Amino acid sequence: MTYDFDELIDRTNTDSFKWDKYKDRDIIPLWVADMDFKAAPPILKALENVTKQGVIGYWHTPDELVDVVVKRLEERHNWKIQKDWIVWLPGLVPGLTLSCLVVGDDGDEIMTTVPVYGPFMKAPDAAKKKLVKVQMKLENNRWTLDFDAIKAAITPRTKMFMLCNPYNPAGTVFTQTELQTLADICIEHNIVICSDEIHCDLILDETKKHISIATLSKEAENQTITLLSPSKTFNIAGLGCSFAVIPNDEIRSKYANLRYILEPMNSAYAYQSALAAYRDCGEWEKQLLTYLRKNHAFVLQEMNAFKGFSMQPLEATYLAWIDTRESGIENIAEVLENAGVGVSEGGFFFDGKGFIRLNFGTQMRRLEAAIWRMRKVLS
Repeated sequence: MTYDFDELIDRTNTDSFKWDKYKDRDIIPLWVADMDFKAAPPILKALENVTKQGVIGYWHTPDELVDVVVKRLEERHNWKIQKDWIVWLPGLVPGLTLSCLVVGDDGDEIMTTVPVYGPFMKAPDAAKKKLVKVQMKLENNRWTLDFDAIKAAITPRTKMFMLCNPYNPAGTVFTQTELQTLADICIEHNIVICSDEIHCDLILDETKKHISIATLSKEAENQTITLLSPSKTFNIAGLGCSFAVIPNDEIRSKYANLRYILEPMNSAYAYQSALAAYRDCGEWEKQLLTYLRKNHAFVLQEMNAFKGFSMQPLEATYLAWIDTRESGIENIAEVLENAGVGVSEGGFFFDGKGFIRLNFGTQMRRLEAAIWRMRKVLS
């Protein structure tokens, strides 16, 4: 079956977080990370079946969903996990905060790299921990980890490293060597790794392969909380179904206890959409990636054609990270918004001032229209 990713979906006046930001304004929204594509038919059918049943009560996790996840991690990540390692969550962002809560004591340090997805900055504070930031570095046209800076920033109170792999916003898929180096540092200093791998299925560079850091060794596995979700790949972020894989019994016990005290149970819609996504939507996923790769090639060419703009090829995600510092335009996101294109301002990602993030998970027609508007003010 061929899926039509060119179909324009009218999301205006639907209470869409993405589109209603610019309600009653002629602005193409290319900011927050949800795509403008319809969810795959099996997902829509699963949601319809829940509605037809008519009783929207509490649900436990379907056994089949657990089996599907276990199988998927073994086939795609080469990771054989136990079923009871999984803790189900109503979203990945709450999973970040829970991770910060269960490791260390008040005032201990949580390290991450910047610029990075905004909630990485907020979760440590919510857990009464101190945030330690280390800059990413651009090396051979690729954003990567600065291991010397990471080692220099470690203190006796450093208890967790928050890793984003693939990286949001820079689109890096970390290599086995990079991940092994980080794992060795964390094992040596008894630092737990919280690895956000929500974009792991959105690999654009076909020469790259996602590696879960927990798969590198038993020591790494025992010191890692891995966060996963079908939400980004299958465009079902609003349903919230996510999960943590935690092999360490002590950490998992604390995590699970806090999760059920602080967070709501997942809904039937969340569980059934996740099951349909992972079980029935492989062909849709393949065609999505083909479409996103074409969009990426188009955006990469166009962004680097603008004077003062620089974009490195993404290895993963549908989120272009664009350096606009040489353009001389201080308020670039505002300028583009006035031209009818809504992007994310780099400051949201902390220490990303002078950058913008552009979501190209939309129809090519909309991308072309957005680039045309940008040309009018930048060329």
